[in-house]
Amino acid sequence: MKYIQAIGRSLMLPVAVLPAAAILAGIGNWITAVNEDSVIGQFIINAGTSILDNIAILFAVGVAIGMSREKDGAAALSGLVGFLVITQLLSSENVAGMMGVAEDDAPLAYSGIDNVFIGIIVGLVAAALYNRFSHVKLPDALAFFSGKRLVPILTAAASVGLAGIFFFLWPVVYNGLVTFGTAISGLGPAGAGLYGFFNRLLIPTGLHHALNQVFWFDLAGINDIGNYWSSEGEPGVTGRYMAGFFPIMMFGLPAAALAMYHTAKTTQRKQAAALLLAAGIASFFTGVTEPLEFSFMFLAPLLFVVHAALTGLSLFIAASFEWMAGFGFSAGLVDFVLGFVMPLAQQPYMLIVQGLVFAAIYYFLFRFLIIKFDLKTPGRQEETGTEETSAGEEDADSELSAQSARIIAGLGGAANIASIDSCATRLRLEVHDMDAVDEGAIRRTGVPGTNIVGKHSIHVIIGPSVQFTEEEVRKQVEKEQ
Repeated sequence: MKYIQAIGRSLMLPVAVLPAAAILAGIGNWITAVNEDSVIGQFIINAGTSILDNIAILFAVGVAIGMSREKDGAAALSGLVGFLVITQLLSSENVAGMMGVAEDDAPLAYSGIDNVFIGIIVGLVAAALYNRFSHVKLPDALAFFSGKRLVPILTAAASVGLAGIFFFLWPVVYNGLVTFGTAISGLGPAGAGLYGFFNRLLIPTGLHHALNQVFWFDLAGINDIGNYWSSEGEPGVTGRYMAGFFPIMMFGLPAAALAMYHTAKTTQRKQAAALLLAAGIASFFTGVTEPLEFSFMFLAPLLFVVHAALTGLSLFIAASFEWMAGFGFSAGLVDFVLGFVMPLAQQPYMLIVQGLVFAAIYYFLFRFLIIKFDLKTPGRQEETGTEETSAGEEDADSELSAQSARIIAGLGGAANIASIDSCATRLRLEVHDMDAVDEGAIRRTGVPGTNIVGKHSIHVIIGPSVQFTEEEVRKQVEKEQ
């Protein structure tokens, strides 16, 4: 589980590149919407599709970096080398030559060998080789190739072996992925609804990233993101695994935050407002929902199951009416505006209408359930009497420093922290003794939540600014250890 979660974290690095493609494609299409013959507009569109056309390479490089211990450039180079070796050896042209047939008669699976799945596998192999051999010393005669220089060489050799394995295995894997994706896509809007439901349910484990690869990228021939932004999909179909997220992330979840604020205790309402307002704004503008979801996920799991069901319903409704819109990063206002004029956008304004309806559903349903079952959402926990530092008393740097210090204390002190890492919104930490961790103390620092995921593994939910918290925590821990 820990390894799979680490993979999910590493997938966020190449995914974070997609907003660049979305921005370029969105701006280009806004220009061509005004003047369809605009050379500048087409130029910018091509710039965006150049990223999408090479997304598999980005995954090979990104996963290699993310899974390597030191996040070193040698790991990234190794991922690139491995990807080039496998995709060249297993190209339709080379496979046809090895099989002694015409290129058109080569198995269809090999025409799509340069895909995200292969990129991820190569990235994992490159990272594993880096972690194992990046500090190996060779005899003096070969000393130049020692350490990090050895890793790309070994990755190239390993990729030759992988190519031999995938020569036989890839058609089976390819057909299996196509069958799985086709089974879900064959269910039409219902399949989109099932995907949305399980996408949210997997959030606590971080495994939703793996599920997304099947539907958003070209693992099973669906490639919802790539086809939408390159305008190569099917109108009314392409985007069905994205569109329904907009009403949830832009309207539903912010309305849920409002309901939690209105049901908070008077003495805790100011503290709850600081958390819920920031998380709600992040969800609306950027589509980053984890800070808000983790604020009630473990405090009130009933609400989270309801949220997952409503997400599935939203995707089902949008797909049924063929209200289509797409995103490059997530379903926030920024991506909605950028994708509004894309050729495959279908009545995207109706997603706003749907969103307003879902906002009302979320608000009244969350408020009813919170009061009915006395759910301990933010602002409704038992009083702790712990004195909190006012944000107005410190500038941004000192506030971050103070919060990081309190997080470290809640983790049992610097001596109890074995490793520090992060993904898009979470600190991912390994501790020596989980009994020494005080989750309540960590949450009282103002973070949206915590999640113990293993005997020695804990996540602290921070939000989009997690990079700066990680750097500060790492700096303080290294200073004390």
